[in-house]
Amino acid sequence: MPYDPRLVAPMRDEMVRMGAKELKTAGEVDDALGDQRGTTLVFVNSVCGCAAGNARPALALALGNAVRPGHIVTVFAGQDVDATARARQYFAEYAPSSPSMALFRDGEVVHFIHRHQIEGQSPQAVAANLTAAFDKYCGATV
Repeated sequence: MPYDPRLVAPMRDEMVRMGAKELKTAGEVDDALGDQRGTTLVFVNSVCGCAAGNARPALALALGNAVRPGHIVTVFAGQDVDATARARQYFAEYAPSSPSMALFRDGEVVHFIHRHQIEGQSPQAVAANLTAAFDKYCGATV
């Protein structure tokens, strides 16, 4: 059963303020990830306080990097169930994890951050992981 929308609204709003496009249906996920060109970061959002509470600030810090993905999209685990399930099909080689982040380049996952790589880490440490991936794989200043 999905979370109460009022509970997740602040976490959704935080992602939208960062410029992420929310994907709420499987069709929206297919439109965003189905025939990718360039780079796309998929952020699997979550209510988990111990990991998501660091993941969103980490992404905000990483987006200050000069090199960024061309597209940033988000699905909300436990809220947008179909969209999250569809997104996870695009990175099925990685165990389901929320929060998590998948960086795609031309349709291939080139970097993935699992929940266990976020828990117990500072937002700065997670941001450093992300910006290293942005620098390595995105290669264009946005």
